[in-house]
Amino acid sequence: MSRIGKRPIDIPSKVTVKIDGQHVAVKGPKGELDLVLPEQVTVEQEGERVQVSRRNESRVARQRHGLSRTLVANMVEGVSRGFEKRLEIQGVGYRARVQGRNLILSVGYSKEVEIVPPDGVQLAVENNTNVIVSGINKEIVGNTAAKIRAIRPPEPYKGKGIRYAGEKIRRKAGKAGKK
Repeated sequence: MSRIGKRPIDIPSKVTVKIDGQHVAVKGPKGELDLVLPEQVTVEQEGERVQVSRRNESRVARQRHGLSRTLVANMVEGVSRGFEKRLEIQGVGYRARVQGRNLILSVGYSKEVEIVPPDGVQLAVENNTNVIVSGINKEIVGNTAAKIRAIRPPEPYKGKGIRYAGEKIRRKAGKAGKK
């Protein structure tokens, strides 16, 4: 049995879950999300809990069991609390700003890079060097943060670039001096 898949999902008081066959819709104070689960799993709601179980013991059903449970749990957490990824910009002259909904990055290229966030994602900047990506869908928030980081990933010699908050960059020594 899947250790993750067999755990029930507790539903907070302000969140409602509607199950229609394989379609799961979750509504909460921050918004609304829906998902169609694979046919190898079933979802039942028992009071204030949701339980995900698999239909049979096939390999595909075992693979989808824990995944489906995690996806539904992320939907419940997203509509109740939301998700947030923080990025740090390091480098002389590197900075970010928000213009309307878009993020404008100055990270050493000849022109500024403009990022248009997808629907459901909010971008904010603190102190010109900290970017906050937030939203209710964990997948979209993570993908948006990864796309921002990919514009100028941190380099190993001076550590300049865009990194996740708390990310450790392995540094290299560089060239040895001429003797």
